[in-house]
Amino acid sequence: MTQEELKEKKLEDIIKEAEQIKCPAQKSLYFIDEFLSGPMCGKCFPCSFGSYEARIRLKRVVGGIAADEDIASIKRISSNMIEASMCKKGKDTAKFILDHIDSKEFTEHISGICSNNECLEFIKYIIIPEKCTICGICLDVCKDNAITGEKKKSYLSGYHPFEIAQKRCTKCGECIKVCPTGAIVIVNAKEREAVGV
Repeated sequence: MTQEELKEKKLEDIIKEAEQIKCPAQKSLYFIDEFLSGPMCGKCFPCSFGSYEARIRLKRVVGGIAADEDIASIKRISSNMIEASMCKKGKDTAKFILDHIDSKEFTEHISGICSNNECLEFIKYIIIPEKCTICGICLDVCKDNAITGEKKKSYLSGYHPFEIAQKRCTKCGECIKVCPTGAIVIVNAKEREAVGV
């Protein structure tokens, strides 16, 4: 999209696109990103400054490094934008964020949980050993070389199931799409760390 096309993008279109996202934190971040790159005019200080500051805080929430004061700041910024923005666009943007920030899923991010599994910092892809047939399809499709193990050969035994090297995995989801046995699943990273996985 060109800069001119972004400027012409309507707030209604951004709302429609944002509503496709399940996670309220991701939804709010997407909305504010699109608002900043498109319909925001930047003529009034509360809207322009508030939008940029809200984006910084929302990135912290989605990135897994936010604290309770970040959510409190987003609420304060949004309330100020509703009160002081000169145009409807700024007020609607603030209202969109406020409509989602009080949800349980949003506040769970502070404790390291994204129940919708859309925030990459909060999830891990793992292979369930009991379901893995060591067919190697996931190994072939992984562009990041994050899957370790050796394909099963019919005349040999003693293979260990494949594993996913978490530091290499970019969580693209290609392995899940091709696994014929459903052995690859998305789990909450914090819960897995508690059990040492």
